[in-house]
Amino acid sequence: MKVLLAGANGYIGTRLIPVLLEKGCDVVCLVRDKRRFRENSDYSTRVTLITGDLLHPETIEDFPVDIDAAYYLVHSMAQANDFSDMEAESAQNFVVHVDKTNCRQIIYLSGITNDDNLSNHLKSRRHVEDVLEAGKAKLTVLRAAIIIGSGSASFEIIRDLTEKLPIMTVPRWVNTRCQPIAIRDILFYLENVLLNDKTLGKTFDVGGPDILTFKDMMLGYAKVRKLGRHIITIPFLSPKISSYWLYFVTSTSYSLAQSLVDSMKNETIAKDHAINDIIPHECVSYEEALQLAFNKIEQNSIASSWKDALNVGYLNPAFMDQIKVPQHGTVEYKVKLPFKQDTDKVMSNIWAIGGNRGWYYWDWIWGIRGFLDKMVGGVGLRRGRTSGVDIFAGNTIDFWRVLLADKVNKRLLLYAEMKLPGEAWLEFKIVERAGQKFLSQIATFRPSGLLGRLYWASMFPFHVFIFRGMANRIVSYEQIPPVTKKPDA
Repeated sequence: MKVLLAGANGYIGTRLIPVLLEKGCDVVCLVRDKRRFRENSDYSTRVTLITGDLLHPETIEDFPVDIDAAYYLVHSMAQANDFSDMEAESAQNFVVHVDKTNCRQIIYLSGITNDDNLSNHLKSRRHVEDVLEAGKAKLTVLRAAIIIGSGSASFEIIRDLTEKLPIMTVPRWVNTRCQPIAIRDILFYLENVLLNDKTLGKTFDVGGPDILTFKDMMLGYAKVRKLGRHIITIPFLSPKISSYWLYFVTSTSYSLAQSLVDSMKNETIAKDHAINDIIPHECVSYEEALQLAFNKIEQNSIASSWKDALNVGYLNPAFMDQIKVPQHGTVEYKVKLPFKQDTDKVMSNIWAIGGNRGWYYWDWIWGIRGFLDKMVGGVGLRRGRTSGVDIFAGNTIDFWRVLLADKVNKRLLLYAEMKLPGEAWLEFKIVERAGQKFLSQIATFRPSGLLGRLYWASMFPFHVFIFRGMANRIVSYEQIPPVTKKPDA
């Protein structure tokens, strides 16, 4: 069967592709930029790619007429304050193109919406269901609460809060109940509703076996990690203060924090259990889901992360257009360092930069820069990186976005997502000429007006020490061999 996947570069979509291929499906991926997908996916040669931005219908290529089913895994809640309008427009444009095909089923992953007074986020999910249902194809909706898996937004937020704060003063929404579900169970349901006649035109709640409050989930995380944690609830913290609290403590953006806090007033508990009669399945517990996530982290085999998605509000989806560093109207600081060490070792050190490894030299300065970025609404350093050993185009590395990770040509190019009066690139490249090896490290800045030029001038003295020190450490750093990857559990 031929299956169309919208949201192929997203957290769920990235993990669903190998499931569908293993099932024997002919997979067609709708992506905004083929370059990013090819760089980021091990399956790029096994799927068909079509391009299109669902918010700009003129960019959407025609869908194959002979598709049998389509997954709609597109969400925009972190992109802007008007995300509900954007989600509705995106879904409508999707339906228009699907209606021109022979598609028999659309599958949508939504949120549990059993409360009467829904948050804007959950109202938007419900409205998208209505938009998709108006199409010719039968709609199957899976409604889930919090999804727990390595790299998921919910898991990372719980992880940030519990790991970093021995004593937490938290808002009252931590007592709201929900029914978390493991990513592996979501993938199971997404696979098994596909062209299942008993699921066509129907909506199902899905959830794990545990009903927990957010407080329970944080304490459960602490128990699994053997951490002593104390949580004090403060009832008078406003949603705005709560949003800022999440923003500064975790790696989430402020717009996403607002949406999450708004949604946490709603209980998300499965009330309709009809899915169990059609697709019997025993979901793993919350603690088991946590352990599976830890296993992936320890193996450096996180398949996808919400931080790498482009809908988090920091970067234009056409970021790959920045892959060619401009030569005019820019200033740069370049370090060209000869070295005699093994090339593969130096390459490994470049590929391990950021995250837990850090930036090799004066990490405390990078920490201050990250804190200041957070203070002015930027991403800061809390995002880290998805894997400690692998990098692909589109990944995040702290407050940088990977534009190019080319091991063949020994080149890594990063684009700054921190708040700046201009644009910035950081490039690492190994050059070999006449038997001599060099590490080329170039920081390029395109200033925006006078403020941008003043910023570069004020930072230049730091660049002299930081970038030269970083280059020296990269060529001399003794790396611990990475953990060998194991197959998915």
